[in-house]
Amino acid sequence: MRGEVKTTCPYCGVGCGLIVSPTRDGWAVGGDPDHPANRGRLCSKGAALIDTITAEMKRDFRLLKPEIDGKTVDWPTATQETADRLRATIQKHGPKSVAFYVSGQLLTEDYYIANKLIKGFIGSPHIDTNSRLCMASTVVGHKRAFGADVVPGCYEDLEIADLVVLTGSNLAWCHPVLNQRLRTAKEKHGTKIVVIDPRKTASCDIADLHLPIKPGSDVALFNGLLAWLDQNGHCDLQYVARHVSGYETAVAEARADCPDIESTAKKCGLDYPSEISEYADHDGSGLGKLETFFNWFAAFDRTVTVFSQGVNQSSSGSDKVNAIINTHLATGRVGKPGASPFSVTGQPNAMGGREVGGLANQLAAHMDPNDVNDVDRVRRFWNSDILEPGEGYKAVDMFRAIERGEIKAVWVMATNPAVSLPDADRVRLALSRCPLVIVSDTVNDTDTLRYAHIKLPAAGWAEKSGTVTNSERRISRQRPFRELQGDAKPDWWIMTQVARAMGYGKAFKYRDPADIFAEHAALSEFENDGMRAFDIGQWQKAKKSAYDAMEPFQWPASRKHQPAGGSERLYGNGIFTTSNGRARMLAVAHKLPMSQPGKEFPLIANSGRYRDQWHTMTRTGTAARLSAHRPEPLLEVNILDAKRYKLTDGGIARIRSKRGTALMRVSVSDAQMPGEVFMPMHWNDVYSSAGGIGRLPTAHVDPFSGQPETKHIPVSIEPFEPLWQGLLFSNTPVDLSGLPYWVAATGPGCMIYEIAGDRPCLFKSMLPMAANNIGNENAIEHIIEYNDGKKGVHRYARLNGDRITGALFVGPDRPALGRDWISALLGNDAISGPERNALLAGRMPDAGAINDRLICSCFSVGLASITRAIHDQNAVSTADIGRLLQAGTGCGSCLPELKEILDDVLPRAAE
Repeated sequence: MRGEVKTTCPYCGVGCGLIVSPTRDGWAVGGDPDHPANRGRLCSKGAALIDTITAEMKRDFRLLKPEIDGKTVDWPTATQETADRLRATIQKHGPKSVAFYVSGQLLTEDYYIANKLIKGFIGSPHIDTNSRLCMASTVVGHKRAFGADVVPGCYEDLEIADLVVLTGSNLAWCHPVLNQRLRTAKEKHGTKIVVIDPRKTASCDIADLHLPIKPGSDVALFNGLLAWLDQNGHCDLQYVARHVSGYETAVAEARADCPDIESTAKKCGLDYPSEISEYADHDGSGLGKLETFFNWFAAFDRTVTVFSQGVNQSSSGSDKVNAIINTHLATGRVGKPGASPFSVTGQPNAMGGREVGGLANQLAAHMDPNDVNDVDRVRRFWNSDILEPGEGYKAVDMFRAIERGEIKAVWVMATNPAVSLPDADRVRLALSRCPLVIVSDTVNDTDTLRYAHIKLPAAGWAEKSGTVTNSERRISRQRPFRELQGDAKPDWWIMTQVARAMGYGKAFKYRDPADIFAEHAALSEFENDGMRAFDIGQWQKAKKSAYDAMEPFQWPASRKHQPAGGSERLYGNGIFTTSNGRARMLAVAHKLPMSQPGKEFPLIANSGRYRDQWHTMTRTGTAARLSAHRPEPLLEVNILDAKRYKLTDGGIARIRSKRGTALMRVSVSDAQMPGEVFMPMHWNDVYSSAGGIGRLPTAHVDPFSGQPETKHIPVSIEPFEPLWQGLLFSNTPVDLSGLPYWVAATGPGCMIYEIAGDRPCLFKSMLPMAANNIGNENAIEHIIEYNDGKKGVHRYARLNGDRITGALFVGPDRPALGRDWISALLGNDAISGPERNALLAGRMPDAGAINDRLICSCFSVGLASITRAIHDQNAVSTADIGRLLQAGTGCGSCLPELKEILDDVLPRAAE
């Protein structure tokens, strides 16, 4: 058994350090108190990492052996066949007929090999990454303003700023550890916090000001701010004169766009009438709030603007980024303590991928594929005679090229484009037409894997060794604490073996990730005169022992051009990585999103993350406590729209767009403005019948970044009226493909399926037969049941001897049951007589646990326990609840919900 291992979290771009310790039953995970990103803190997902490994071990979850055309093979056969098919494709159709689609889940070393193999030796520019869906607009904005893809600030800036602006960033749910640091700063120093978001999110819990702007109006807001700053003498003209180009044209465009606060408020939708306050989190004083924001931005020199997917995922995302940066350049607030624009990335290694050229419009080591000198430099370094200038296809265009037959082979690594890309049905069509689909993944069933001709089992997070780079340019070691499972191999190893089989062995002689990282570092320094900000040359000759002992560090880590002030912040001296050393302000104008609501699709759908889920749920979906907070995707609708479209809270809605449809449970909420709805991004065909939103967006992209617009989807909504609804509990997978509505969630002892249908059904047939490994295979299987045909209520349970293997509850309405209690019964070796009777009677031992809802994932505390603490133990504050139940004392992400529960329950408890 390995000893204590320091590693990193595989989720968001915060890049938290972890300590994994062996226990008698497996491992325990905790935050690393010495890691600068989190100082021991963890979020609910990080705290549950071992749960996902435990769940994986209990179920047939992993892809453990290579497969070719559905047949299991060994690795020599798999790599040779992969190489042969790629080579045959190249010989027949040319190198540009091959594409790689990779992921921010890869480690930097994996990413480096992928980029080198396809660009430098296969000779195709067509490599892109799911970071295209995440950070591509930020990359463009950074390069246009600073000359390089550089985040100037660091996490400490959130703690020492006087004003922090969160725009397009639900920090509380998407980057919880940063939100913890910000919450602490506010408590200690009184930091002012402004949230700019069309909806009221959990981040508003600590906000002094919430501006619910119209979706897509970010450029207008920041143009209005820039014009106002200039008109009122709040710009740092001395700084601008010394360090910035383009000020006059940027300000002139901003003035033409939004000449005053009134016009800005109107374009941003902040001029709602006061009566809207009855139905939404908006008190009608949008003009006054806007003026307050402008005044605060002017008053506080230490201002940080944090932005994320709400800004990037737009058809004008790049311009939004530059509109934000413009306000910081105009006030001289870049790279200074507590003062910077700050992009927070969505994936653990989105920035590492950008460093090695993982995007189609990048070259390795922050070089430019359109610069012949950069191309020649990389060509000579790699000793490649095939590397050509020019960009490859960005994600959406890549799958269009696959669809029309231009690209004949695609290798997908560590991502699920059949779910995550917009217009997902068209992506699936493209994959179905592609002659060669290679997929490297850890799991044995994803929507994309179903199209693969070649399946390659990749090492999981706990088994991988390499590095990742977080949102503050900090590189950390990912260290394995678990042996490789089955025949799974690291992604870099898989690609290296294929490269050797293709005849490129001399360039791919790596023994381990340390060799790859050293080459990556050497390329970053190669012919770098200081104009390339990314430089980690200090590591180019590091021995494996130094690599293995690596402590987290920020780049640049140059041997020749290290900044005088250190790497913590960049550009604080006003010298930028442009040809003349000056930053650039860009003239940008507010543009309406490409897809606009109309008569057929009158509402705007916004999409985003849930607190406890990650991407398409291949990891988090296996953990019971992460599934319990939001077991179904919820369509959040304002009460006015719910009335208008005849939707009920807890009912089911059909969502339609020009591209497709979805079905979701309805949540009526004043967090949504009238005319807008919210949908979570995580569900897919593995976990639901129609909960995936990838089919809904039109594939409109930003013209500069190629990033798709997924925050502004015109939709219509209508009630889906089921004839019956039910809950199905099962120890084995169930084929529910005939049902219009089903959603699967992991329970404490089995899978829990919410089901509904609009046609009569033979319910008993849904109960699966017990698998041989459940209970006693020689025991007699039988079904116990209760039926009330008049009321339409049916209850069934399948038993294998005395062990329950499945249960089904059906009625005209959604069954009110203790889901965790029933799920736990399926995890037991035997069911008692009283439990059997309670099951068929539909009466749970703890009435308060009926339809309980998990609130605190860190300590598994549900709504029923919190309500009892308020009623029976006189809890009147979140501190009281924390003292009694620990809820809210972990990552703190549940604190906004705890406050809502207190506001709701306390008045009723006092009656």
